[in-house]
Amino acid sequence: MVKHEFTTVIIRHIEQELQVNGEELIKFAPLLEYINIKTRSVNKGSKSRGSFANLYAIYVLLEDYIKIVFEEHKNYSEYEGAIFSELFKRQRELPFGAKLQNHALNHRLNEEFHKYFPMSNEQVILRDIPTSRYWINKNLIVIKYNNQKYDLSKTIIKIIDIYINAKRDAFEHFIRACKELQNIGKQDDNKIFCFIVSLLDYNVDARLFEIVSYSILKYFYHGKKIFWGYAPDELKEETLKLYKTGRTNANDGGIDFVMKPLGYFFQVTETLDIKKYFLDIDKLEHYPIHFVIKTTKDREEIYKHLRKGAYEQYGIEKIVNRYMNSIEDVVNIPQLVILFKEAVRKGYLNDILNEIIIQSKVEFNYLE
Repeated sequence: MVKHEFTTVIIRHIEQELQVNGEELIKFAPLLEYINIKTRSVNKGSKSRGSFANLYAIYVLLEDYIKIVFEEHKNYSEYEGAIFSELFKRQRELPFGAKLQNHALNHRLNEEFHKYFPMSNEQVILRDIPTSRYWINKNLIVIKYNNQKYDLSKTIIKIIDIYINAKRDAFEHFIRACKELQNIGKQDDNKIFCFIVSLLDYNVDARLFEIVSYSILKYFYHGKKIFWGYAPDELKEETLKLYKTGRTNANDGGIDFVMKPLGYFFQVTETLDIKKYFLDIDKLEHYPIHFVIKTTKDREEIYKHLRKGAYEQYGIEKIVNRYMNSIEDVVNIPQLVILFKEAVRKGYLNDILNEIIIQSKVEFNYLE
């Protein structure tokens, strides 16, 4: 069993609720083990990715199960199933859930559960596709331990509630810290500067790294002008503007930032996995990309790593060169700090902080 800070909370809550050895019970309950895995981020603060989508799919199905079994006292095996639209609506009512997609309910939860428990034939979610009806797998929530049966539904609901509250408290603390720095203003620019640099640490959640990268790049290019046109005597002046093209880490096959009018594409990543880079290049048909990478590795070292990987994968000079020529630039953490310093020198420190707050609230579905 994976152990982390929140594991002790899970164990303690099981023991309080069910009066059994919590650590032992988890070994008999794969769904509890899975929830333990998905709540690792709680001890990493507001900047750590919360696993809300899959946890919320479990949560809303358990709410429905509890209503049918404990409130209406019906036989769950004869239940016609929950309606998808109602489950999905309830997911989005939960904290941080306003922008959640339907993937967890439809297939992603079952796929990930199987990844962690490949020897198990059980699926967490049972669904009837023609009628869009859903059930939680009762075999995973009613378990036998020490010759007794235990229904884990209410226990799991409370564990997820505790996790949600911990993540919400951490994020609200982060927002308060940002606002306090806003109020400090020019009295202590160095404090604001150091705070933003700390958000570029390689341990920071990928979503926040992308938000901070965008905020820095936006104001690094802010105010820069180019002159362009279709003829030398018909040039027009235009200011560079960076656009954020969608949700962070959305896994939607899109590009993270686009700059107008130069047409620069920026892709943010936290991995040095060769296949990931080549996939991004392929999906854009080798259109040049700027990769923003959450690493402190030297930029020359990154290029060498990518070229070496290209040779290992393809072994043909022409193909290797075609991929490498598609990498217009790589921006690592040290380079981002340099660009940040330049933006600060131009007077954009507070604008960058404000942008981080705005984008974070949007990304984490935070409403005051």
